Amino acid sequence: MLGVVNLDKPVGPTSHDMVGLMRRLTGTRRIGHAGTLDPLASGVLPILVGAATRFSEELTGGRKRYDALIHLGARSATDDAEGPIEEGDGPIPDDESVRLAMAAFVGTFDQVPPAFSARKQGGRTAHRAARAGTPIDLPPRSVTIDAIELLELTRDGDGATVRIDLRCHAGTYVRSLARDVGDRLGCGGYLAALRRTEAAGLHAHDAITPEDLEELAKAGRLADAVMPVGDLLPMPRISLDAAAVRAFANGSASHIGSSVEDGRRAVFDGDELLGIGSVSAGMLQPEKVLPRVEAP
Repeated sequence: MLGVVNLDKPVGPTSHDMVGLMRRLTGTRRIGHAGTLDPLASGVLPILVGAATRFSEELTGGRKRYDALIHLGARSATDDAEGPIEEGDGPIPDDESVRLAMAAFVGTFDQVPPAFSARKQGGRTAHRAARAGTPIDLPPRSVTIDAIELLELTRDGDGATVRIDLRCHAGTYVRSLARDVGDRLGCGGYLAALRRTEAAGLHAHDAITPEDLEELAKAGRLADAVMPVGDLLPMPRISLDAAAVRAFANGSASHIGSSVEDGRRAVFDGDELLGIGSVSAGMLQPEKVLPRVEAP
């Protein structure tokens, strides 16, 4: 079995729990995922099956889309609802100030990861260090947010909840965005809920639940949930002739003609994905080659 499952991860389990589920259902250890979701988040979690795990980097690195709830008027040590939660420093500004604060984070900027994250520094994992009472001073990293649409703003006592449609690049921490918006407004903020609606070219409205996967497995139809990984690779595709197919499968470079532009390509033999190669000056150099099963 080789491909990708568009899994709708529920709130509660970890991404690794979902990998464990697929390992149990498929009977193989070679299962991975493209882009971690925190336990409190739900939505699209691409599960990579078999040799599709070789393309984790390509599928993780694309754009993401989230439906996020940000609570204003309080702060969280974890920057999300897991807490502990403390009251904010001041009143919630007016609606227009909230909109302007959101808009200020559209573009490319340096973002400090949450103290409770999987980031590592000096061999230490941030969330473990934070729980031990010795948090790591994590350096900022460049992130890009393409758009933030404010969908709803509701006020309740001294707090407010903002629902946004967020489009961003890989590496963006939505928890950090919630924290930084609250800091910019001077009232504090944290991520109250998060649902990933798009990732790796997959959409939440097409995603399959763990319960549905269990039912498919019982019926012997688990393969119905696995889509070809080649359909999701975020790069142009190229189909090779027989001689070039043999060279690529053996890990050798081949001449494919100067009409093909330089760059990375998803390489096919007809409809069969062979792997990923890099084209330069008409030569195709294999980068990642899938094993081929010869017909008997």
